[in-house]
Amino acid sequence: MINLRKIYKVGASTMKIAVVTDSTAYLPQETVEKYNIKVVPIPFIIDGQVYNEGEDISTAEFYEKLRTSETFPSTSQPAVGELIELYQSLGKEGYDTVISIHLASTISGLHQTLVNLADELTDIKLVPYDSQITVMLMGNLVIEAARLAQAGASLDEILGRLDALRATTNEYFIVDDLQNLVRGGRLSNASAFIGNVLKIKPILTFDDDSHKIIAFEKVRSTKRALKRVEDLFAEEMAHINYPVRIIVIHANDLPAAEKWQAKLKAQYPDCQIDISYFGPVIGTHLGEKALALAWMRDIDKA
Repeated sequence: MINLRKIYKVGASTMKIAVVTDSTAYLPQETVEKYNIKVVPIPFIIDGQVYNEGEDISTAEFYEKLRTSETFPSTSQPAVGELIELYQSLGKEGYDTVISIHLASTISGLHQTLVNLADELTDIKLVPYDSQITVMLMGNLVIEAARLAQAGASLDEILGRLDALRATTNEYFIVDDLQNLVRGGRLSNASAFIGNVLKIKPILTFDDDSHKIIAFEKVRSTKRALKRVEDLFAEEMAHINYPVRIIVIHANDLPAAEKWQAKLKAQYPDCQIDISYFGPVIGTHLGEKALALAWMRDIDKA
């Protein structure tokens, strides 16, 4: 059992720990500022133009471009030189350690890049952390790490807490088709692409063992897919004995997300149910109108 009272005891560590993440956490700006979180933008390319997520283009503008793009969009990694500059600047600010929490290593090479980079940094200790997920599930891990760092928790305490929270994350994605994921190489069982041909709504998830995105089931119609995800969630909730935070995530379809949120609130009145979104980098692979139901231990109640 995690001793939260000990973790949150100010002054528990003499280390000064910074927290870094990437733009796919989709954290509100006020949260970033409140907890002094550093966010590394992930680049993406559409019609030959490179954009930094969260900086050069809005999410709405991205989806407009996606509808009319002549080429399949792609994503990239931040420049290593920019990463080194960020970590070195944190060292100059007085931090001796940085926990850098990023999207799943199964869908991006960024985590491995940081693992390779860690030995090259001498002025600050770099601790790369694989969230094994992305979007606001990762965002909540980042928030918790930043809270603990501000409260003076030690590196081991923060990493232990992150491991415990990460083990509670789960999610199901509903996409219109698998074209983007298959072409982008992010779907491990790509044979499920046949679902698109049959006009079936694929349900995707991160595999518990490999942490890769897999096609979980194929369901006819969005309505049935939503119901199937709700049933899967209910099955899991029946075995959970801790407070859960639910996140409804949408790819440029806020009305659909709000409708689903309202339905879930009626079913789970004791749960915090947030709405978040798939920005350009994740939207590149899932496509517009994707929806997801995600959940994890509630960091405000745990």
